[in-house]
Amino acid sequence: MKTSDFDYRLPPERIAQHPAPERDASRLMVLNRATGAIEHRKFRDILEYLHPGDALVINTTRVMPARLFCVREDTGGKGEILLIRPLGSDVWEAMTRPARRFLPGRRFVFGGGLSATVQELRPDGLRALSFVCEGGDVADAFEALGRLPLPPYIHETPQDDSRYQTVYADRTG
Repeated sequence: MKTSDFDYRLPPERIAQHPAPERDASRLMVLNRATGAIEHRKFRDILEYLHPGDALVINTTRVMPARLFCVREDTGGKGEILLIRPLGSDVWEAMTRPARRFLPGRRFVFGGGLSATVQELRPDGLRALSFVCEGGDVADAFEALGRLPLPPYIHETPQDDSRYQTVYADRTG
């Protein structure tokens, strides 16, 4: 399966650039599986569709500021890292841009004492990066230096990062 299998045309004017002023006013698409009918509602209407015995899955994960900007230590070339998942103690799998700059052994600096060295090129194009934070904790540096990984179709910088988090968030992931 390719990610291009999920491509479709969405007019730019249909893409929200800001969260709804009231969280329960966000849009809710309801598909009637029996008839195939689609309704466009508001999230506040969700209780009309839940019945005893239904399962409601709630995302409790707080999105971490996993988008980091860096410079290559030896040349000063700019780069960007998107943390995907931890592989071990301060080692992370990440997407990198531009990928050609992120070769094994190369070191990148972020500020605040945080740096990363490329450990491995992975078969899927991702990189394994080992992070070090001089005089501090790597996780704290991610929080201080990172940005929320918003999708590319949101063009404006958020005024309040908490509006892009679920209200049920109780752990970072």
